[in-house]
Formats: sequence, structure tokens, C-alpha cells
Amino acid sequence: MKICFVVNSVESEGAGTTVYMMHEAWKRNHDVYLMGVGDFSFTQNEALSIISTSLPKSFKPESPEEHLEMLQGEKASIKKLEAKQLDVLFIRNNPTEEDQGRHWAEAAGVAFGRMVQQEGVLVLNDAFALSNAFIDKLYFEELPAHIKPASLITRDKNEILEFFEAHKKKMILKPLEGSGGRGVYLIDKNEKNLNQIIENLSAQGYIIAQQYLPAAKEGDVRVLLLNGKILQKNGKYGIIKRVSGEGEFRSNISQGAIPETSEFTKDIKKIIDIVSPKLKRDGHFFVGLDVVKNKLIEINVLSPGGLDGLYKIGVENFSDVIIESIERKIEYKKHYGTGISNRELATME
Repeated sequence: MKICFVVNSVESEGAGTTVYMMHEAWKRNHDVYLMGVGDFSFTQNEALSIISTSLPKSFKPESPEEHLEMLQGEKASIKKLEAKQLDVLFIRNNPTEEDQGRHWAEAAGVAFGRMVQQEGVLVLNDAFALSNAFIDKLYFEELPAHIKPASLITRDKNEILEFFEAHKKKMILKPLEGSGGRGVYLIDKNEKNLNQIIENLSAQGYIIAQQYLPAAKEGDVRVLLLNGKILQKNGKYGIIKRVSGEGEFRSNISQGAIPETSEFTKDIKKIIDIVSPKLKRDGHFFVGLDVVKNKLIEINVLSPGGLDGLYKIGVENFSDVIIESIERKIEYKKHYGTGISNRELATME
């Protein structure tokens, strides 16, 4: 199997979820490539190409961290490939992490992914599904209201102030397009800079005002789904609790939250049962859900993380489960060809 992972850039990539999956594919003797979102190349009437980075077969990385170090080193192999030579393109770049100078990169992975998909390559998650869910916080709003906290999406300050009053002067404010806990504020009756915060956020785009959940003080839970089901192996589940640090309300690991083990509760199962049919129908292979008690507070279909955190706290390395699932999809594709759409194949077990 020839599989290529798309990240923001090869040079800036860290040893997280993508690299864990990539290393597992390498261990299973697949041809593994890494590329940045800026490494597509298209000429009219010619095949779409990619600039890929890979390791010579003689290299023997012992860990995901070492694998990445070698890929970012001088001895890595950089070559141009026709995209249609691939079996799988796994889109893993995070548009919300692009800096001010790279607006061109925000939609490029999904846009070129659609073209690669039309070349007959299996694209994960389905590129057209990712287009529809490009702003995943907006996609989140398509889910049933009773499993989510109350929310408002607007750029109107008065509407936000009315929402604030209606929810006992306590709410979360965050940008519609963002990740990693950046630009997220807990607002209560003691906040003296509310007008300034609203102005700063609205300058970036739309704002989400979300009902504050008191249980969030205890942290949230990242739940990883594969093919619409909870990721599991050896009786262990792809669930990681993220507990905020002292004086911090955000539960993102990047903001200092501490990862801990967590139980697979009835509330989490209920949420999965409700969102799973839509995720499978839409073609979302690998998804992250963020849950506080019995409420879903966020969904990540673009580049969910957590595999490295689960492994590091001693739960399990689930990378093999994910790569095995992709291997099965390629086998199905060999038998059925275009008889099964990319969207269907993306969530087929």
C-alpha cells in the first residue's frame, strides 16, 4: 500500500497522532510518504503531482519520534510523484493552525484532496465530506441540540450580550474558526473587558457564544471514533480525559491540560450512538469528540489528535487498529473498484 499523509508542513510537524499512524504503516512495510499542504502541483492536461518526503528502506526508525526526526533530516528522500500512484491520501493538515502569512494553505488540503479523490485514490476523511465540514464548529451545529450546550454564532455584539444575560452572566466565547484553545474566553459577571473581547474576536470572524457547563471544571474527555465507532483494542478505549491546569479553564493539552485515563460511560455511548449515523453517512473515517459529562462540546473531523497522549499515559497504542482498517478498505477497493464510492468506503469496517 502506498499511503501519503498531508500535514501543514513537513518541517513544522510534531510527533503526534499523524506521525504515530505513519510509523505504524511503515512498520507494516507499506510505502509511506509525508507531504505539506503546499506540496501539490497541478498542470492542465497532466496528472496532479505531489512533492513527497519519505525514508529509504534501509532506515530503521525505532519510534514515531525517531521516524519524524529522520524525515526532517538531510538524508530523507524528496521526490515528485503522480498522485494517482497512491492508494491512500490521508488529509491531516489543520487549517486553523495556519499562521497569518499562510491563508493560501487553509483550504488547499481539502481542495486538492477532492482532485486526488477524483483520480481514484482513497482519500480520508472523504474530501467532499471535509469540504462540507470545513468549519468543524459549524458542522457541530448540525448535530441534535439536546446533546450540546446552548450556543449562538454571530458577529453582533448585542446578540452576544443578550445571550450572556439569558445564561446567568456566564458563558464561553471563542472564534468560529480556531483550535487548540486559542482565543477561548470564560466570561462571567466580573469580566470588565467583555466589549473589548467581543471586538477582538469579531475582527477575526464569527464568534461562538456557548453555555458554560459547570462540570467543565473537572476537565473534558476526548473520544476518538473510527468508522463511526469508538476506537478500541484489547478491552481499552480511545478515551482520554484532559484536566485543566491551575488557574486555567481550557482543557486543551496544548494549553497545559494534564491527560488522564477515563471511563467509557453511558453518557459517552449515548452521544456516539446519536452522532455516528451522520458521521458514517458523510464519510468521516477518523473523528474526535470532546465531551463534558453528558454534553458534546466540540467535534474535530479535520485532524483529530490524541493517539500519542493515549499511548503516553499507558492506555494503548491504537495506531495499528487504524492502519489495519485502511488496509481492509484497500482490499475492498481491489474487489469492487468504483462500485463503492469513496464516501462509503471511508467508513466501511
